[in-house]
Amino acid sequence: MVLAINDTAPDFEAETTEGKIRFHDWIGDEWAVLFSHPKDYTPVCTTELGYMAKIKPEFDKRGVKIIGLSVDPVSQHVGWANDIKETQGFAPNYPMIGDVDYKVSKLYGMLPASVSGDPAKRTPADNQTVRNAFVIGPDRRVPRSLFRRGARQTRRHVRQSPRSVRRHRVRRRRRHVHLHHARRLRRRGRLPRV
Repeated sequence: MVLAINDTAPDFEAETTEGKIRFHDWIGDEWAVLFSHPKDYTPVCTTELGYMAKIKPEFDKRGVKIIGLSVDPVSQHVGWANDIKETQGFAPNYPMIGDVDYKVSKLYGMLPASVSGDPAKRTPADNQTVRNAFVIGPDRRVPRSLFRRGARQTRRHVRQSPRSVRRHRVRRRRRHVHLHHARRLRRRGRLPRV
């Protein structure tokens, strides 16, 4: 299943570096960005996770939660976090999902349903489609998803994430105001019913 714009984000339970979560409960009434990586300890992913930790205050200011995903186990994420801090200067300060059974990757359409086996035996090339970011609203809908393929494109998408959430919030607010204004004009007889 590939998620389309405005689809409802699938709910799931998963082990993370901050304990077990149920995704929709974890989001609460806020916005969220779920971003994924094909494998722990890969250079581009290490850079991205360090950068996300660095700009997390920008997400916090906007009331946006961020969560990462990799198909490696949570126990390996802990060692990777130390490597990220050493090489990037910032350790992940957000939860990282250990998707060892590929459940979340399959739910979000990042891997085919037929994928199985030990994640340790899979290479980043095997998991290359697990390079996505999903912006998820408080209504659990996906107003934007980014399918990243190359390192340059990935860095640009990661930098744009806080702006993307702000843009979608403004659009939803404007749409609500516009619809409210149109209803008021219709009641007064100044706008014909369609």
